[in-house]
Amino acid sequence: MQNIDLIHSKTTDITEYNVDDIFSKLAEVEAEKSELEDKNEKLSMEVEQLQAKVKWYEEQIRLSAHKKFGTSSEMTDTDQMSIFNEAEKDANTSVPDSSIETIIYDRKKKVGRNNEIYKDLPVETIEYRLEGDDLLCDKCGNERHIMKTIVRKEIQVIPVQIKVIEHVQSVYSCRNCEKNSSDAEATVPIVKAPMPAPVLPGSFVSPSLMAHVMIRKYSEGVPLYRQETQFRNSGINISRINLANWIIRGSDDWLSVLYKRMHELLVKEEVLFADETTLQVLKEVGKSPQSTSYMWLYRTGDRGRQIILYDYKPNRQARNPKIFLSGFKGYIHTDGYAGYNSVDNAVLVACMAHARRKFVDATKAISDTSSILYTRAEEGIAYCDKLFKIEESIKHASDEERYDERMKRSQPLMDEFHLWLLNQKKQALPKSMLGQAINYSLNQWDKLENFLLDGRLELSNNLSERSIKPFVISRKNFLFSNSTRGATASAVVFSIIETAKGNDLNPFPYLTYVLGKLPNIDLDNQAEVDSLMPWSSDLPDNCRLPVKN
Repeated sequence: MQNIDLIHSKTTDITEYNVDDIFSKLAEVEAEKSELEDKNEKLSMEVEQLQAKVKWYEEQIRLSAHKKFGTSSEMTDTDQMSIFNEAEKDANTSVPDSSIETIIYDRKKKVGRNNEIYKDLPVETIEYRLEGDDLLCDKCGNERHIMKTIVRKEIQVIPVQIKVIEHVQSVYSCRNCEKNSSDAEATVPIVKAPMPAPVLPGSFVSPSLMAHVMIRKYSEGVPLYRQETQFRNSGINISRINLANWIIRGSDDWLSVLYKRMHELLVKEEVLFADETTLQVLKEVGKSPQSTSYMWLYRTGDRGRQIILYDYKPNRQARNPKIFLSGFKGYIHTDGYAGYNSVDNAVLVACMAHARRKFVDATKAISDTSSILYTRAEEGIAYCDKLFKIEESIKHASDEERYDERMKRSQPLMDEFHLWLLNQKKQALPKSMLGQAINYSLNQWDKLENFLLDGRLELSNNLSERSIKPFVISRKNFLFSNSTRGATASAVVFSIIETAKGNDLNPFPYLTYVLGKLPNIDLDNQAEVDSLMPWSSDLPDNCRLPVKN
């Protein structure tokens, strides 16, 4: 009996020992399992982040390759399938089926097209006639008569002609006063024949030569060192130092007068467009030659008098537009740069073309054109295209009509677009190209909607981008400015030339005219200065471009 109790006691101890050990082991296993699950979750998150990063780099590589080697056009293929499934709404059953449609190609040569090219050019006629014995008929010996004439037209190019103009001023005195004057100290009246003041005293430069150098550099993109070579080939040695000095003096002394007056009129407008681009200036105080400066652009709309002004600044600080547009009150179209928020009394209007460009970049970065991401990016483009199509249809309408049509057609589409953006934001990765496009539009939404406030406003800021493009093209040729004074002069000359173009003037005769007039008028007389503005009716006809039919 005692043996049985002893065995039972030992068994109980062993059982209790084994159970405790098992529970201990289970606890260890659970702890290890939990640790492994945490580690697995952490690794899964790291893998997901790395995959997202790899995908982002792949998008950037594809986008970079497309920008380098692909087409730069952002136009939508009109033949691509609509992603809004509007076949029923847009279908027109009255149009015959394409399978039985007959296509007729008109290959007839259009008559009169060349006449449009010739009509404004001077004509020199050269006649070719038979003379002497050649007029006699080989058969009967009688004189031949003109049966008809054959006319062949050619356009001849005459290279730049350089000549010297001598201004000879006669000085008059009275001989009678010289002989009969009783007072030895009396002065004999001397009169000079009227002669216009030079554009640059002490220099041989004429208004036309100064205008030619400016147009070649700032309108045609020919650097001064190339102009120096071209003048040498024409038989005249003019150093590029002289050319640069003419531009700076012409800008400082004369063209800046027109620039200041244009600036006064610009800030009185109620609708403006603004943009900025980089510029390198070698000699700036406190900055290295490799540092970046900026050329700012401010302009009016294209539905009235056009003023296009450039403003050089050494940085991109917000105080630059604030100072330049001091006194302005109205709307400013911008590309979304926050620096324009500093402008007092200004309502900013964002650019739908920039928003659309983000979705276009997303389609370029997505490799699989059949993926849902690609389709969503195309949906974003389609919304923008619909808005631009409405704008195209009301382009020539009055401001009131544009406002009414936008309220009727654009406002509902904008609301739909906004709702679509909010829904897509929940699904798109923020750092992906599609996510960036969606976030850009949402961040700019209040400003994107502002074009609905007034019929004078535009859906995009493309007008300022087109105006700043001539400077960007010229910058590729002259690369940099040597000094801040040169950069400021460039801004002034660019402003006068582009404003002249915007008002349908031929910039060379216009610059020649104003550079000849400004030294000979009262610069404090506003009426005389206004008579030289690019929109003035007092300008001679040769300054105006031919009117196109």
